[in-house]
Amino acid sequence: MSIFAYQFMQYALLGTAITGLTAPALGIYLVQRRLSLIGDGIGHVALTGVGIGVLMNKSPVLLATLVAALGAVAVEIIRERSRTSGDIALAILFYGGISGGVFLVALSRTSVNLNSFLFGSPLTISDADMATIVVLGAAILAVCLGLRPWLFAVCQDEEYAKVAGLPVRTLNVVIAITTAVTVTTAMRSIGLLLVSALMVVPVATAQLVTRGFGSTMALSMVLGLASGVAGIVISGPSDTAPGATVVLFAIALFLVVAIGAAGRRAWRRRRMPGEPAHCDPPDVLLSQEGRS
Repeated sequence: MSIFAYQFMQYALLGTAITGLTAPALGIYLVQRRLSLIGDGIGHVALTGVGIGVLMNKSPVLLATLVAALGAVAVEIIRERSRTSGDIALAILFYGGISGGVFLVALSRTSVNLNSFLFGSPLTISDADMATIVVLGAAILAVCLGLRPWLFAVCQDEEYAKVAGLPVRTLNVVIAITTAVTVTTAMRSIGLLLVSALMVVPVATAQLVTRGFGSTMALSMVLGLASGVAGIVISGPSDTAPGATVVLFAIALFLVVAIGAAGRRAWRRRRMPGEPAHCDPPDVLLSQEGRS
């Protein structure tokens, strides 16, 4: 009998697939804003929420979501109003968040294994966890897809968006909170420290072969979904770490596509020596929203 006949493997597959689908949908906006590493910072802050949940004997997922959302909003406020650079704000999140989480878990005197939150533990997803992942995943997709024109405008040119009359501050807060929710949704399936890779790598892979924001977003979601499913399918029989397997598969896809794209450009140069090879930078490709 296949191991995927067991409910825990079905939950692992579904939870990781949802994360693989939602992380790039949000990640494309972060890449566009050059905030690719903010997922790591939010993940560290979420660990403090986990620590609070363990200390208070409450749901770690819900408290991690709340604390991560507050941290994301704080970073956005600092970025907008303070002279402190975004890098410093992220550094504070990194060190303060992870230190607070470790401190609170130790203070609780429990035997909680932080590795299951940091690197994911999809095989232990419960019924309640699965329900939370499905609901939050649907909410993330609703925001990322439903508000795409407005979020794209803010991420592409914030000053132009202000002139156009868009509620830039509100949209920035929406992106920040959605980032926090995406990170904590992936806590069980991929892990707080690894989900940022799924926000960035599928987007970077899609940029190599697409020429528009919409097509890049769609392909990155497909690649993220494929990475999530393939990671669980591979890690189940081979008994490897699921979260790490998912991320390594996503990176392998990037390398294959990058090599293929480079080979295609070299072939075009040899075939048409007088024609310059097409190599638009990612920002140019993503700005061509009207072509998608």
